[in-house]
Amino acid sequence: MQNTLIQMTALMLCGAGWRLFSLQGLSADQTRLALTSVVYYVFLPAMVLEVLWKADIGWQSLQYSALGCATIMLGILCSWLLAKLLRYKKPQTGAMILAAAFPNVTYLGLPVLEQAFGSWSRSVVIQIDLFATAPLVFTVGIAVARYYGTRQDEKPKSLFGFFNTPPFWAAFLAVLFNLNQVPFPIWLDGLLQKMSGAVAPLMIFSLGLALSWTAIRPRNLPYILPVVGLRLLFLPWAALYIADVVQLQGQFKAAAVLDLAMPSMVLGVVFCDRYGLDSALYATAVTITTALSLLSLPFWFGVL
Repeated sequence: MQNTLIQMTALMLCGAGWRLFSLQGLSADQTRLALTSVVYYVFLPAMVLEVLWKADIGWQSLQYSALGCATIMLGILCSWLLAKLLRYKKPQTGAMILAAAFPNVTYLGLPVLEQAFGSWSRSVVIQIDLFATAPLVFTVGIAVARYYGTRQDEKPKSLFGFFNTPPFWAAFLAVLFNLNQVPFPIWLDGLLQKMSGAVAPLMIFSLGLALSWTAIRPRNLPYILPVVGLRLLFLPWAALYIADVVQLQGQFKAAAVLDLAMPSMVLGVVFCDRYGLDSALYATAVTITTALSLLSLPFWFGVL
């Protein structure tokens, strides 16, 4: 795990370096948008198709879904209660709930788990993302952002917008081929493997581009402590016991719980900007939880 995190940190620092120097006149945000768009529309669907076509889909998929959904909903409940107790204002409450409840299961979880457990763990990440995290992000997550946001004139998108995305359609085809035992063409297998290999490094580099130390402001620090405690400590601990309830065991339990122990997801800053939440607070949460995850992830890996 230590070697894995050293590699991940070095690649993230490359992205952070681009943010500092804006090479070739391209800003970090422009570069990140280009890279994440290519990953989202081309390389990630290729990986989803490759992994789920060959995955063992069945009862274990429901276990991943139950574990992910239960952990995220627990995070929403606990962060909401803390915000009520501490009397946060609505923009800070919404940002805190999103930062505490939703982990970065794909952009950081995928490369970390693949290095720590092997290529088989990609199936765990993709199933947790597509069957738990992404549906909740684009339904409950958007609902939270709209309720606590200050932009009341923002027209809501359909709560089912998740189902019209490239990764979902790739997953739909892959599951369809898998359940009908459609043979996997050798030429397509080689092509998808090459495309899948680009996902992890591009994701880590993009995460480095998204980190902004200038967003860390003293006024945001009192809000960050509850996020750190929930996201990096309490929710992974809770996921350990939820995994036992859904009867997920062995290396599959270890990989799934570690994926749910990831820091705050980067996508939430888009919701904050769009719906009028505290974007600076959210950016601070992403940066600090990502930095501290270099300590928390080895701890949970050792526990698991």
